[in-house]
Amino acid sequence: MIKGKEAYLKKLTASMYIPSQDVGRELEGSTPPSVFIGSWNYPRVYAGPMISPQHGDTMIMDRPESWIPEKKSQEEIIRYRLNLIRGKREVKVTELDCRFSEMLRDISLSASSIESEAQFIQAPRGMSFSDEHTPFGPSAPLERFEIGNSRWDRDLEKVYYDGDLKAADAVEDLHHSGLPFSSIQKAFSVGAMGTKKRRRLVPTRWSITACDSILGDRLLGSVRDYDPIDCCQVRESAGLNNYYAVILLPTTWQYEWMEAFLHIMGNEELMFSDFEGNSGKRGYSRVGGCYYSCKMAVLEALAREKKQAGAIILREAYRGYVPLGVFNVRENVRNAMQKKPLEFESLKAALGYVSTRLELPVKQFIRQSDLLREELKSQQTTLSFFS
Repeated sequence: MIKGKEAYLKKLTASMYIPSQDVGRELEGSTPPSVFIGSWNYPRVYAGPMISPQHGDTMIMDRPESWIPEKKSQEEIIRYRLNLIRGKREVKVTELDCRFSEMLRDISLSASSIESEAQFIQAPRGMSFSDEHTPFGPSAPLERFEIGNSRWDRDLEKVYYDGDLKAADAVEDLHHSGLPFSSIQKAFSVGAMGTKKRRRLVPTRWSITACDSILGDRLLGSVRDYDPIDCCQVRESAGLNNYYAVILLPTTWQYEWMEAFLHIMGNEELMFSDFEGNSGKRGYSRVGGCYYSCKMAVLEALAREKKQAGAIILREAYRGYVPLGVFNVRENVRNAMQKKPLEFESLKAALGYVSTRLELPVKQFIRQSDLLREELKSQQTTLSFFS
């Protein structure tokens, strides 16, 4: 399934052309702060800063947590991201003491944007869209790179200087302190947390899923201690050419993620899904990083509300959808979970409501599902009810 989804999204992004920032070999501007670490050729990877030609405060360009609450349009987000020029240099993931890695660390731990100067070996070209990480604009190898003074975030600085604190504990502590997910993930990616001997650069894509997974597992440990909700609930979010329905069940923890891509390139109707029972997930999800981003967002809200529930999430992506990274899932589901729930006496009634909000017939999701189908069977509800 993951190969089918990856192939589909690669075909989708390959068909897009969106003009990005046109720059020459020299660039002066501000990094939001932002870095990107690739995974190709690991453990020797291409790492570097992402710099905007603008000066001053550019934090909005790399702060996904603010885009949904501030109702930023897809066009605005793409414009932010394609105005970030990626510089890159080959570095071994264990080389954390070289000047280049130190500058990437200074950027990632900074509490504000940093003035930067870059000279590239050749003029930056291209752009990058992915279902895993946020897009960015042209890229090129760096010949020279310098940054201005930076002031580290106090929470990140504390974690950096604690060489005995495990990375997973650091991620949990920083989340508990209210630090944005993107700030935690960047610090994780540049090797700024964990016990000293185990620190290393972590490719951006891997670090996003690692932080989502760590937080999901830690939050689940708390949620298991709470009583289940007392009825079925539905919470919704719509934005960036997506619709999300979060269906919460009055059960102990279980989780299913289902997503449908509808008529984005033509007449296609593709669906992908994965699930876990009460014992949790073994192995990497067949639908990729969005599985962990959604799981974390749901568990974060349940922990906040001191409640336990089963969770079934239905997502539809519509014509005009552009892959913007798993933040799209995490922040839309967070948005849904902050809303007052609609309450229903049964799963059948909840699905009856959700069916009025979906473009696909809900029975197509039921046929695709594992967990949802079993829950309906246990309640003696048949597909014919949703015809």
